Amino acid sequence: MISTLGSFPSLYLATLLMLASTGLFNTYIALKLSADSVSAFWIGTMISAYYLGLVFGARVGHRLIIRVGHIRACAAAAVLSICSVLAQSLFDSVPVWIGLRLIVGVAMSIQYIVIESWLNEQTENSHRGRVMSVYMVMSGSGTALGQLAITLYPTLDLRPLIFVAFCQALSLLPIVLTQRKLPIPQLPAPIDFPYFFKIAPQAMFTVFLAGNISASFYGLAAVFAVGQGLSTAQIALYTATSVIAGLVAQWPMGWLSDRVDRAKLIRNNAIVFTCIALLMWGWIDWPYWTMLIFAAGFGIIQFTFYALASGLANDRVSPEKRVGLAAVVLMTYGVGATIGPMVAGALMRAGGVNMLYVFSSVCALMLVLLMWRRHAPFPSHEQKN
Repeated sequence: MISTLGSFPSLYLATLLMLASTGLFNTYIALKLSADSVSAFWIGTMISAYYLGLVFGARVGHRLIIRVGHIRACAAAAVLSICSVLAQSLFDSVPVWIGLRLIVGVAMSIQYIVIESWLNEQTENSHRGRVMSVYMVMSGSGTALGQLAITLYPTLDLRPLIFVAFCQALSLLPIVLTQRKLPIPQLPAPIDFPYFFKIAPQAMFTVFLAGNISASFYGLAAVFAVGQGLSTAQIALYTATSVIAGLVAQWPMGWLSDRVDRAKLIRNNAIVFTCIALLMWGWIDWPYWTMLIFAAGFGIIQFTFYALASGLANDRVSPEKRVGLAAVVLMTYGVGATIGPMVAGALMRAGGVNMLYVFSSVCALMLVLLMWRRHAPFPSHEQKN
């Protein structure tokens, strides 16, 4: 793992700082709006606005990278994100915050495309699982640190937003100062959705369902925990436990995915996830320590779906298509992540907070059925690198 980490240090550090800002904000906004008696539906809608921004940003990022290159595109996106976060401290309006979160989603999407296409373009298939696993470790570590940072601000004032902007600004430095070889310049080309969904359908639908599950957790797990009567410190530990477990699992899961069929690994993980989620439907009033164990189990699986699916998709394309693929993967994830929190939030408002895990288990079961059919072989014109 250390050698893999040393391969892309600037990209991994930028990822860590970016996700620290996102993790802090998502936890902050859920607690802040819950304290203000805003319904779970509107909290879910705000999280969905961020992921809708990912969808729009993927298309913008694809074009921007082609026009100005990876580093300039990332710098422009970071500035846009910082300004949007700081603007949220000036308004006390849920509709305005929803609009600003959409803009932040656009900016973050561009940064994700820069980093993920850069990593995949300079990685061989035989090492892709490990490289992406470290990327997800940095992502999960940043998210966990951000979630735990909320304990520094028990009064839920506007200071967390300044901290979010601070992390975003710092994430730009490793990118603009890197001495790493730049990716191959991309030729102008449209985003070919039909091509990528045809060549890697299971990977794309896995990304979509992973977006539903992960975004619902990020946006509404704190609301679920409030409904269970947990304190702010317990909520922070509950959400962070899931994220930390996910990041610890990234490396062994990535190592395993380089040695076994990625599609079968996704299917088996989805089966386990479905079984764990069933235990959280509200049939039993679990003690807090048991909930932490379940949270760890969720994290191990739900936060590795994206890396496994991304690796499966990138195995099937040539290097010159990697920016386009990164855009399509993010857009697909963003669509799922936009839908998930709104649907889960509506279900929670109608049926109680445990509906979060009813929704997640249904998504996981759909993934099991999807992955049961053996995936198609590599097309002759898109052999592995």
